Amino acid sequence: MRAAALYGTAGSLVLTALVAAPSGSAAAHPVDPEARGVAVAVQRAEAAGIRFGACPKAEGLPPVVRCGTVTVPLDYAHPDGRQIKLTVSRGEATGQVRGKRVARQGALVFNPGGPGASGMYFPLVRVLPEWRRLAAAYDLVGYAPRGVARSAPLTCQDPKQFAKAPSQSPTYPDETYKKERIARAKAYALGCARNGGEALRHYTSLNNARDLDVLRAALGERKLTYLGASYGTYFGAVYATLFPTHVRRMVFDSAVDPDPERIWYANNLDQSAAFEDRWADFRAWVARHDRTYRLGSTAEEVRLSYERVRAELTHRPAGGKVGSAQLHAAFLKAGYYDDYWPLRALALSQYLKGNPKPLIEQAAPDPAAAAEEENGTAVYTAVLCNDAPWPTDFRVWDEDNTRLARHAPFETWDNAWMNLPCAYWPAPRQRPVDVGASADVLPPTLILAAERDAATPYKGALKLRDRLGGSVLVTERGAGTHGVAGGPNRCVNGHLEAYLLKGRLPVRGAECAPHPEPEPLAAGRAAKPYAKPSTSSLTDLRRPV
Repeated sequence: MRAAALYGTAGSLVLTALVAAPSGSAAAHPVDPEARGVAVAVQRAEAAGIRFGACPKAEGLPPVVRCGTVTVPLDYAHPDGRQIKLTVSRGEATGQVRGKRVARQGALVFNPGGPGASGMYFPLVRVLPEWRRLAAAYDLVGYAPRGVARSAPLTCQDPKQFAKAPSQSPTYPDETYKKERIARAKAYALGCARNGGEALRHYTSLNNARDLDVLRAALGERKLTYLGASYGTYFGAVYATLFPTHVRRMVFDSAVDPDPERIWYANNLDQSAAFEDRWADFRAWVARHDRTYRLGSTAEEVRLSYERVRAELTHRPAGGKVGSAQLHAAFLKAGYYDDYWPLRALALSQYLKGNPKPLIEQAAPDPAAAAEEENGTAVYTAVLCNDAPWPTDFRVWDEDNTRLARHAPFETWDNAWMNLPCAYWPAPRQRPVDVGASADVLPPTLILAAERDAATPYKGALKLRDRLGGSVLVTERGAGTHGVAGGPNRCVNGHLEAYLLKGRLPVRGAECAPHPEPEPLAAGRAAKPYAKPSTSSLTDLRRPV
């Protein structure tokens, strides 16, 4: 069903006169004030470069990683107006693999998605075996996009209030709870407006793409080599649409559906439906290891065990910190990454045996992370709300999510609540970019996707392939981990290396067998991850259990 049909007749859509530039390089549209602003910012960045030095202590990065900043206009229509600084990290190419010299190929710029995620940690992957060949040939460059971390940070709510726990999140909310969430969504949107001020409307995917071109220039790169994961694929595709002649090589890992009719309201409904399937995958895995976990020998029995825990936490939060909302947030991560499966199953099993400690350790909010998580959510909200039209009548949300929750209850309403501030957004909305570029102007690009990925359902990769001329899709069949580049699948990594190191792509795409499932983890055993985490997570080398 098309997104417009999902809105229904009651869903009035608030739009601005801001319309994305058509496909082609920015220079091809001299009457566009934003295009002129990009040209000015790029020229300045080429002249200024980036002065890399020791990273601030707040970044938590080792001395081998160097940090700097790049200056971009807040509003590209006014390039001489307010400027903001984006933080950048770099690990220089090692120049050798197993004692053999390797020619440097330039900078590989990475974005982990979100929106609201920082890629400053990216140079750290150089120590992982899966990345050593790429780290030998490329400077590994991460950065924090506008609004994120120290890059002109955006906040919408007191982090202490944001992380308040325990809290509850019913699978099938009643009218009283819905009214409570509407009030919270309105308050959050107003908080974004109050704290963001006039800058709020400038947190967009279009500006993220423009910032990327300024970063390319500041790095001294004539053309961009880029790896984007999750949301990073979307604004990477926007970049390829706006600046196709500036692309050297681009990798899209776990692709967002770029159809402008599905950005972003309908995409989130698609995501909620896909998480139901991935939640079933997790429960089926637990059932296969019933001798270890004793949560049930069928997926349905495992679901009933989970619902039993959820019901108990609704009335008696674990450790005074973990209610049903915290439980759900912890188990949602198992829908993203199957390396969480053993720990989550163990926590559930131990709780039902009278030991809540593992569940508390895994699900309780970390006060030290509250500011970072609130900042990430603020940027996520601002970008998605600014990017596209959203239904402004809650009856539309209610009808769509009530219908969806009948067969996909796991993530539906929690996903709706996270995005509901967009119904009451005070800043003007844009029309989504009509992503696309032809093969005569855009070099061949590589798309990576797991067939059962829930966060970015597989059909998005197929649609992106159709929109980017000359693009090639590599599919990990039967797997669902979100983000596959540099992960445990050697077949996928082989295609990634062949493309980034040699520019070589499979002619008609390729399929890879799934990576091995994780091994079960019994109580008293130390966790032994079956594989290194992939690039798509916000905190790849640091993400908590």
